Amino acid sequence: MTTAESAVLNSNGTQEQKRVLAATLVGTTIEWYDFFVYAQATGLVFGPAFFAPIEKQNPGLAQIISFATIGISFLFRPLGAAVSGHLGDRFGRRGVLIFTLILMGLATALIGVLPTYAQIGAWAPMLLITLRVLQGFSAGGEWGGAALMSVENAPRNKRSLFGCAPQIGTPLGLIISTGVLWILTETLGKQAMAEWGWRLPFLFSIALIFIGMIIRRTLEESPVFEALRARRERSSAPLAEVLSRHGGKVLSAALIFMANNAVGYILIAFFISYGQKALHIPALQMLLIGTLSAVGWFFFTLLGGWLGDRLGRVRTFQIGYGLMTLWTIPMWFLIDTGNPALFLFAALVLTAALGLSYGPQAALYAEMFPARVRYSGVSVGYALGAILGGAFAPAIAQWLITSSGKSWMIGVYLAALSLVSLITVSMVKEAKAEDFEVS
Repeated sequence: MTTAESAVLNSNGTQEQKRVLAATLVGTTIEWYDFFVYAQATGLVFGPAFFAPIEKQNPGLAQIISFATIGISFLFRPLGAAVSGHLGDRFGRRGVLIFTLILMGLATALIGVLPTYAQIGAWAPMLLITLRVLQGFSAGGEWGGAALMSVENAPRNKRSLFGCAPQIGTPLGLIISTGVLWILTETLGKQAMAEWGWRLPFLFSIALIFIGMIIRRTLEESPVFEALRARRERSSAPLAEVLSRHGGKVLSAALIFMANNAVGYILIAFFISYGQKALHIPALQMLLIGTLSAVGWFFFTLLGGWLGDRLGRVRTFQIGYGLMTLWTIPMWFLIDTGNPALFLFAALVLTAALGLSYGPQAALYAEMFPARVRYSGVSVGYALGAILGGAFAPAIAQWLITSSGKSWMIGVYLAALSLVSLITVSMVKEAKAEDFEVS
């Protein structure tokens, strides 16, 4: 690397690093708030609102279909990842991050004004699914850009900790979305929430999108990308290159994320619905459990990022996935007691496994791919992992409950995914002490 290129990579001072961390954290938090509001509303109100005929005949099937709409958006994540990755590797990370934030916010706000099935019939679920597809497209490009802006601006010995900025945006988005639903349910009442109050969290996205846009517009471009631009070494076809030359790494990235994403969506979308409908725990208590679980996820993700710089990314993942493999079956015996305190304890232990297998992810992924195709590589790997993991996890969980009547069967399914992810991450070379490849 020439002296000029080194200067580009090291030009960002502390103030710029703080701006990058703030922009990726705030932007990702807003993106995941939008995403999680949908996931939680799916478990609570979308069945009767958008699938009314099925709800009357078979409520269980309506719930499965509602959860399946979560999965449909995941199918479009790879497309969003491919488009955003191509643009991010060719033209820079910053502009793509602004675009994904605007798209996610607009799709979310429009869900808040959608007519229901009772008003426009079959057009209601069709429009709902269309907007959910746009959310999935946006989410496919968001994470890769936010992760790279954080990690590529970080000192070598703090890449995992800096990479936590977009990671903790996930539990923060869950905290805010669950908290908003909890406050509105307590203020308006369950009946009003089911009739019209569920729209308000979606409409709040209009204000959040302006905040995020203002913050992200202050960002400078990633120093690694600037170095590539100075050397004119950006790939002309980054997606084709990453698939042809680094396809094995893309598959590894997908399998590594698979279990974390599946377990995360069980926590996000399934637990609240299961607690209310199967265990008859009051809605406000379940929303409080969800909020406190998100707080646990936040702290354990931060711990995972910190440990990633000290123990290594791979070792931290191994600890998280080892705990996840051991815990996902026995936790159901605590949950099924119907005791809110035991339910919360089971969820908090689960968030420890989630956080330790999530905190170091941005650094691990960024170090797996060369800079010229890094945005494409991490985005596509992440998107494919989401399809294999969380896309239909809530629907599969609901099907397992409906068909077997045994909740611990969900644990068997999650433990199997965790074991695959554990084996895959154990085969990745640890690179925390190495410099980024800028070619």
